[in-house]
Amino acid sequence: MIGDVPAKHRLGNLDLAILSDGDFYIDAGATFGIVPRVMWESHAGELDSRHRVTLGLNSLLVRSQGRLILIETGVGDKASGWRRQSSAAEHGTLMTELQALGVQPEEVDVVLNTHLHADHCGWNTRYLDGELAPTFPNADYMIVREEWEAAIAPNERTRATYMEENLLPLDEKGCLTLVDGETKVTSEVTIVPAPGHSAGHCAVVLASAGETGIYIGDIAQMAVQLERTAWVSAFDILPLVTMETKRRIVDEAIAEGSLIIGVHAPFPGLGRMTHTEQGHRHWQAVPANG
Repeated sequence: MIGDVPAKHRLGNLDLAILSDGDFYIDAGATFGIVPRVMWESHAGELDSRHRVTLGLNSLLVRSQGRLILIETGVGDKASGWRRQSSAAEHGTLMTELQALGVQPEEVDVVLNTHLHADHCGWNTRYLDGELAPTFPNADYMIVREEWEAAIAPNERTRATYMEENLLPLDEKGCLTLVDGETKVTSEVTIVPAPGHSAGHCAVVLASAGETGIYIGDIAQMAVQLERTAWVSAFDILPLVTMETKRRIVDEAIAEGSLIIGVHAPFPGLGRMTHTEQGHRHWQAVPANG
């Protein structure tokens, strides 16, 4: 399932640690949207007996200019019906990964969520003495305002994945900071709008010593979706916007040689996009170098 974790990678002057919260299982047809199965099945890997594809749950921990920043918090350990249906692990493994690095929850300064679907923010909160509380009590949870507003007032389509137990304690405990537009966390870590999967979806750009990286969130769930602009998940609220966002980000990543960190790619989810001799976009997985 997962190799040696956590994995470490050096980007400029930044030391990155890629952590796993386990594997995530979800319907393969929905993952590929309107793309016919005959086209996607060779890219999906082995499906389980329920016709689900296996996706990673890769979080990123980075220390930048004195701030310890955790990007994405996986599925978590709260026993919701959604989690039981979608996750193989009996308990999320993110906290074990942090412990392996010698990091205590109280040491995390900032938590970033690219969006608030339940597989990206499950460890935002946990039960302590029978009550929900922020998992990282001293952290500033920085969330895009538009995403937060959509999550706390979900509609018929989105209410199955926006879970209030992952969200409301952050506001109640005064841990929440809502941001608008491009926002600097440090001079090396920037929240950038990346709409499509949801209107308030964002990515996180890393820049240090002439090197760049981008944590892409759900711009794509699988590498082939980065290669093929029109391959858009059925989970995307704004699929045509996803296509434009994906085209822009992939083109920029190719031009700059950026490291891409894919939350749902096989662990550790690192790769780069290039052009083939025929001019097609191509994903090349790269190993952790730390």
